[in-house]
Amino acid sequence: MKDNGQKQTILIVDDEPGNITILAELLSSEHDIRVATNSAKALEIAFSEEPPDLVLLDIMLPGMDGYEVSRQLRADSRTQNIPVIFLTGKTGEHNELKGFEAGAVDYVTKPFSAVIVNARVKTHLELRKFRNILEEQSMRDGLTDIPNRRRYEEYLKSSWDMAWRASAPISIILIDIDKFKKFNDNYGHQAGDDCLRCIAQTLKQTLRRKHDFVARYGGEEFMVILPETPIDEASMVAERIREAIEQHPFVSEEGAPIASLSVTIGLSSIPDRAATKKDLIRTADIALYKGKTSGKNKVVVFE
Repeated sequence: MKDNGQKQTILIVDDEPGNITILAELLSSEHDIRVATNSAKALEIAFSEEPPDLVLLDIMLPGMDGYEVSRQLRADSRTQNIPVIFLTGKTGEHNELKGFEAGAVDYVTKPFSAVIVNARVKTHLELRKFRNILEEQSMRDGLTDIPNRRRYEEYLKSSWDMAWRASAPISIILIDIDKFKKFNDNYGHQAGDDCLRCIAQTLKQTLRRKHDFVARYGGEEFMVILPETPIDEASMVAERIREAIEQHPFVSEEGAPIASLSVTIGLSSIPDRAATKKDLIRTADIALYKGKTSGKNKVVVFE
């Protein structure tokens, strides 16, 4: 979702340069514009790290048609919520119905009216903005203000799919706070909540790459996803996390030191296509269990 004041991005997909020019001139004063003249380029832009907020999509394209482009956008978790408006010369109820069945939110026929296009774009971008706000709220943990387990599962799926397509490694780090029940009993649940919030922020600050991901997994457990990361690099990240938390001062509301905390970490990495997401999670959990039963405050890598 764009920050306040930042322009939303529209992807215009049309194989006629004249149509692209007209639409870009119409919309560029209030929006950032990206363009594609074929389906392959359109999907490349949509699946990039900076996807558009809305797609204006012609149906008649060289190679894959606009219907199939829309279906592929709907089928991928990264792009399924991007609104698609078909802007096409294909008229008739049958074609409109086919467009909606392919996942479009609106259908505008050529020759198009500038006023109508502007109004439709504005409406769907506003709806997109509000949906993003609601979706963001539903994906965050209310206590720690980091992604929750639902968002973790969504991110793991998309990261796993990307790793599978590229035959790239993916690693996950499962983190459990040591003796957290005792901490709560000694200092109270308010201090426990403060502790969870503090650890969540420490984890965010310790991760250095844009696509590294941390979520609250449940209770006193956190999960880190490291896309395109082999096990040796993931081990260094896990140890950096363990040290950062061990060295962090936990204080009372009055600012007085109250305790030092540690975490035990289970690490697993899948280097190829032979395994599944369940294998990745299961092996990280096995590694964590070994760490908890052999002294705590350590990183255990699943071999």
